[in-house]
Amino acid sequence: MKESIRLPTTLGGLRASRWGQPELRERSVRGEVRANLLAALGRRERLFPGIEGYDDTVVPQIVNALLARQAFILLGLRGQAKSRILRELVRFLDPEIPIVAGSEVNDNPFAPISKYARELIAELGDETPIGWLPREARFVEKLATPDVTIADLIGDLDPIKAARGGHLLSDELTMHFGLLPRANRGIFGINELPDLSAKIQVGLFNVMQEGDVQIKGYPVRLRLDVLLTFTANPEDYTARGKIVTPLKDRIGAEIPTHYPKAVEVGIGITEQEAWVDRPGSPVAVPEFIREVVERVAFEARTDRRIDRRSGVSQRLPISAMENLVSNAERRGWLLGESTPFVARVSDLYAALPAITGKLELEYEGELQGGEAIAKELIRRAANRTFLGRAADFDPEPIEGIVAWFDGGQALKISGEERSEIAVKAFGLIPGLVTVAQAIASGGETDAGTTVAACELVLEALAAQKRISRSDEIGWSALRPTRGEKRREFDD
Repeated sequence: MKESIRLPTTLGGLRASRWGQPELRERSVRGEVRANLLAALGRRERLFPGIEGYDDTVVPQIVNALLARQAFILLGLRGQAKSRILRELVRFLDPEIPIVAGSEVNDNPFAPISKYARELIAELGDETPIGWLPREARFVEKLATPDVTIADLIGDLDPIKAARGGHLLSDELTMHFGLLPRANRGIFGINELPDLSAKIQVGLFNVMQEGDVQIKGYPVRLRLDVLLTFTANPEDYTARGKIVTPLKDRIGAEIPTHYPKAVEVGIGITEQEAWVDRPGSPVAVPEFIREVVERVAFEARTDRRIDRRSGVSQRLPISAMENLVSNAERRGWLLGESTPFVARVSDLYAALPAITGKLELEYEGELQGGEAIAKELIRRAANRTFLGRAADFDPEPIEGIVAWFDGGQALKISGEERSEIAVKAFGLIPGLVTVAQAIASGGETDAGTTVAACELVLEALAAQKRISRSDEIGWSALRPTRGEKRREFDD
C-alpha cells in the first residue's frame, strides 16, 4: 500500500501523525529546502542533474544562499539555464505537504494565514478537512513584463465575491489572490526582474519584509511563507533606475551565471538537449563535427561584430545541431544512401538560419550581414577543430594540398553529392584523404566520415587563408590564376 493512501485527511489525524511534531509544524519553506538540501549533500547526490558546467562556480553559490535561507537572483545573459535552475529547486521540497482543503493560499493547518482557513478551523476544529499538495505544484513562475500589475502578483478586490457573500469590500474574504499568495509555502520565481515597474517592485519588497500590502487603499496582512528567486540580465540589473534599491537590498545573494567555459562542456550540453537520435532516420554525427558546431558559438561570443551585452545563447549550437542533422537526414533519404547518414561541415552551412537568427549584431556586423558573419564563424570553428587534431601531424601532406590548389586547380563539390562520389572527388587532391582519415579516426574510415573530414580540412585551410572558398567556385587557390582549371562534381 502506498504511503500517500495513509496520509491524514482531518486536522485531528494530522495532529496525531508525524506532521504534528513541532519541528514540522513550525518549519518554513526555507527551512524545508535547507533540511532537504543538507540531506542531499550528505548522500553526495548531484544537486542539479542536467545542468552542466556549473559544478564549481554557480552551484556552490546557490547552495550557500539556500543554506542561509536567502532569496537570490541569477544574473546572466540569455541561454544560461537560469530559469531551468529555478525549476530544479523543487527537488529540495518534501514530496507533499498538508494544507487546509479548499484554501487558495495553501494554508498551513497549524498556522493559517487566510481568513477562510481560520474561520473553517474555528468552526470544525479537528474535523477540518486536510488536503495534500505535491512538490510539483509548489513552484510558481512569472515572466516579468512592464504590463504586470499588483493584481497579477498580489491580488485585487473582487466585487462579485463581496456581493455574493454580503461582505464589505474591505473584508479579506472579498480578495482575489494573485500569483504570489498562491505560491505560499512554495517557491516563487520571477524571470527578468528589471522589467517589472517600480510600483510592482515596491509591492514585492513590502511582502518580502513586512508581509503586508495595500490593495486599493485597504491594508491586507499577508504573512506569506515563500522562497523568492529571480533572474535578470546583468546589464539591466545594474542600470540606473531599473531596480528599486530597497528590493535590491532585500535579495540575499546575486549569483552570476556564465556560458560553458570549455568546449567539451558545451558539447555535452548540446548533446543532452539537441534532438539528434531520431527514430527511423539514423544520422551519425562525427565527434569533430560536434566540436565544430560548438565552436561556432564560442567564436561568436568573442567576435566584436556581435553584441556581447545580448550574448550568444547556448540555444545556438543546439538549434544548429538539430538543423545539421535534418539536412543530413534529408540528403540521405533523397540520395538513398546507406544508413547511418553522416553529417558534414556542408550540412552546417545549410543550418545557417539556426545561427543567424540568434546573433545580435553591432553596427559593423549589420553592414557585413549576418549570413556572411555566420559563414566566417563556421570556417573559424572548423580551423580551431582542425588545429586541435593536427598539431602532431606531418605538415608535408598539408603543404601538398595547398600546392595542388596553387598549381591552378579548383574543386567544387555539391553538398548534395553522394558520399562515394565525393570521396573520389576529394581523392584528386594529393594527400587530402589521408589527412582526413587521420583527423577522423587515426586510420581508414567509412566514406561518409571521410567526406566530413575532407571538408573540415579544406574549411580550415580556407580560414587560414592558404586557399580560397566561395559558393561559386568552391575551393581554389587564394589568388586564382588566369586559366585556372576547375573540377566540378555537382549533381
